[in-house]
Amino acid sequence: MKINAKAAGLALGILWGVALALLVPMAMYISVWTEGLNTMISFLGSLYLGYEVSLMGAIIGAIWGFVDAFIGGYLVAWLYNKFA
Repeated sequence: MKINAKAAGLALGILWGVALALLVPMAMYISVWTEGLNTMISFLGSLYLGYEVSLMGAIIGAIWGFVDAFIGGYLVAWLYNKFA
């Protein structure tokens, strides 16, 4: 059975992009986790340029996350199909 590489890339890209976008409002409004989330966002900001605790940072993070996970998901599914 083969995996649709494009569908896998889209699914993972959407999930990771939304997850990165949702981390920002959580860091802004949930005071209990703010320090840990800010640390995580700072770390991810070193990987994804422009990702920070702001509305524009959330949008940039969502775009970077989508592109990154789409490529990763596509490659994993493509490799799986080659080896299966």
